[in-house]
Amino acid sequence: MNVKDVFSSKVRMKVLMMLYRFGQLHTSAIASRLNASHKLALRHLELLENETVVEHRLSGRIKYFRFSGSVKAQATLKLLEEWEGK
Repeated sequence: MNVKDVFSSKVRMKVLMMLYRFGQLHTSAIASRLNASHKLALRHLELLENETVVEHRLSGRIKYFRFSGSVKAQATLKLLEEWEGK
């Protein structure tokens, strides 16, 4: 997948903004904030995870997502920092 495909989705951009603002969130919280199904949120999160932009950790059966330490994740964070003015 190329950068255009990753960033062209409004849903994925909303997910990235949420993770930027809150640090980490579980799948259900992301779905709720998107006003979307758990399945849709998870599909976008898994795509971002496959691209190494985000990673998850398990707490029991709950998946918490956050930015990973990859170069792609750090570049994405830098872009969001510049765009949001923080």
